[in-house]
Amino acid sequence: MPSSADPAPQPSAHVAILPSAGMAHVTPFLCFASSLISLGCRVTLLRPLPIVSSAESLQFSDFLSSHPTVHCLDLHLLPFDPSSANSTDPFCLQFESISRSAPHLLPDLLLPLDPKPSALVTDISLASSVGPVSRARLNLPCFILFIASSSMLSFLARFPNADDIPGSPFVDASMVPPVLRDPNNLYAQQFSTNGAALVATDGVLVNTFDAFEPRALAALNQGEVLEGLPRVFAIGPLKPLEKKRARARELEWLDGQPERSVVYVSFGSRTALSEAQIKELARGLERSGFRDGFMERVKERGLVVKHWVEQGEILMHGAVAAFMSHSGWNSVMEAAMHGVRMLVWPCGGDQRINAAVVEASGMGRLLKGWEWGCGGEKVVAGEVIEEALREIMEDVSVGAVAARVRDEVARAVGVGGSSRVSLTGLIEKWGKC
Repeated sequence: MPSSADPAPQPSAHVAILPSAGMAHVTPFLCFASSLISLGCRVTLLRPLPIVSSAESLQFSDFLSSHPTVHCLDLHLLPFDPSSANSTDPFCLQFESISRSAPHLLPDLLLPLDPKPSALVTDISLASSVGPVSRARLNLPCFILFIASSSMLSFLARFPNADDIPGSPFVDASMVPPVLRDPNNLYAQQFSTNGAALVATDGVLVNTFDAFEPRALAALNQGEVLEGLPRVFAIGPLKPLEKKRARARELEWLDGQPERSVVYVSFGSRTALSEAQIKELARGLERSGFRDGFMERVKERGLVVKHWVEQGEILMHGAVAAFMSHSGWNSVMEAAMHGVRMLVWPCGGDQRINAAVVEASGMGRLLKGWEWGCGGEKVVAGEVIEEALREIMEDVSVGAVAARVRDEVARAVGVGGSSRVSLTGLIEKWGKC
């Protein structure tokens, strides 16, 4: 029988954490740091400057004000000419800037620390640059915090081979993000280089849990995906950050809605739908009759929010029944945590594979023909969206699976649960370094 409380790791570990850029990357890293602190770890946070977006800047500030014990070291990035890279994506360019700067800056920042760090945890987008300097110059084990699904990790490890991925039979060539089909694109080059660097790291921590992706995790750890791959630790879902702010207007609106009557619609922090698609989405939501999010003529049934929202607070609200999402992995894990069924509409990156994981779990659906629709030229008609919403809201079996997944999350992150044991075991190991 598991004990009623986690034993405090002895001696205490000191973990240095280096995130990359974008809310989808920064947020899980800060959640991970918060989890380490709650389990008795000392944390040194390396913050790359300048920061790309105001949302990230606010996220860092909130985290540091809420966690005064964190030692924050600013990583002032070296000058970088964006024209030297084949990309206009500000986040992809930031990955490149951090990668070029880290080998020169990390030794001066980390070597003087006393006590010295036990391990360095960084983002997959920095694996090829940070891993070698961590081991050779800092004498620190380097771990990757992987912010997508285990199936996506398997795909990355085997890239460019997208077929026949052990543990993830639903992954195929149609799920390869369009950007990866151009070998000259900066992101495609980073993806390939960092994937190849996985075998030289000391372990990969994934924001998932055993019961959600059992076959993928087993295949990764049994050497079926790639020989020589380090151990993969499922440590999620990571607990959301707690923030001390006034209660948001959208939560007050939800308070007035019937139980399990609302569809929450969000396509993340980076996806921009076309004007034509936004109009069809609005039409589909209005036609569905469900409470969603829409302007003056549906003001009694809907609410449009144009600012950054705390998604976890919305998904945990009792009025929310379903989540129409781009299937970013943070969103998937938040939906799992709160037992909210999903209607997934991938737009790019890892989202098509994540959507397949959601569908395989039974807690959501991907409608065929939507594969890369929300960010591309194809426009999905309002009638199709209406039908999909009705099906997902009325499907009792999907709702039952979502509720079961919520219970599995509670077990995984609770004392004695699989994710909790993985994380506390790592901390104990780091504490002995």
